[in-house]
Amino acid sequence: DVIIDEAHDPTNMHPFKGNIDLDKLQALIEKVGASSIAYISLAGTVNMAGGQPVSMANVKALRQFCDRYGILIYLDATRMVENAFFIQEREEGYQNKSIAQILREFCDYTDGAWMSAKKDNLVNIGGWLAVNDPKVAEKARNMVVVYEGLHTYGGMAGRDMEAVALGIEEMVHDDHVASRVRQIRYLGKLLLDWDIPIVEPVGGHAIFLDAKRFYPHIPQDQFPAQTLAAQLYLDSGVRTMERGIVSAGRNPETGEHRYPALELTRVTIPRRVYTQAHMDVVAESIKAVYDIREQTKGLNMVYEPEYLRFFQARFAPIE
Repeated sequence: DVIIDEAHDPTNMHPFKGNIDLDKLQALIEKVGASSIAYISLAGTVNMAGGQPVSMANVKALRQFCDRYGILIYLDATRMVENAFFIQEREEGYQNKSIAQILREFCDYTDGAWMSAKKDNLVNIGGWLAVNDPKVAEKARNMVVVYEGLHTYGGMAGRDMEAVALGIEEMVHDDHVASRVRQIRYLGKLLLDWDIPIVEPVGGHAIFLDAKRFYPHIPQDQFPAQTLAAQLYLDSGVRTMERGIVSAGRNPETGEHRYPALELTRVTIPRRVYTQAHMDVVAESIKAVYDIREQTKGLNMVYEPEYLRFFQARFAPIE
């Protein structure tokens, strides 16, 4: 975790809270050695930080830094379209460049990328991996046969591959991206007007509710963000996701919970699905749960899977 400190403060208005802190990265290299670092994993609109973007200046500086040590940079491009929008809006010199141009420049500073296509790519299934190194590409093509299917389709149906190809073109249309971000901001403004605690600045794919401020009386080991997700589902059927202590998992050496600085409940908005009226319903449900927050108790984890517990763990209310 070498993100800047501002990312851990949900009220800090830094425009690029997803930036990598090069001083932290330098300290890590001095501690473990550059040869022990396989690659830097860089994520656009960092999900665990509340959907916060990375600046073009930061990725440029990161590229120069990594070149000195021979370290690779791999990009999680799942939500890079929104990241490009924030660069266009906030970073000097990019106001007159298209989303597609910004996205291409950003990717040029990396050694490869992967993407869950169900997000920005506007499709219901699939994903892709892209690398610059021909040897890595050949290894990946060989391995995909073992795990997914022949490299020409990777286990995907032809119609789904066609949808991904079309989605790659449509997802970078400037008007589409601007409309999407405006919908997120509309929901965020409703909540801020009601003094409901969220991560700011508002991101590009979701509103992140700050569960620590939402439920200050619930200790983190009673899973306040998971509690909030459960309360919202009970109130309105709106499904959200915990991004806090459950997602952070356990320390493999001690077996104790990891306690992240941020305890968030993510309200993700699918692309081209919901209307403004839907946003109103979501906001009203969040307010209804907020209005009874002092009566709400936390949760006990009653089942914990061995891996990625935030997908399958089960909880019971504390009586």
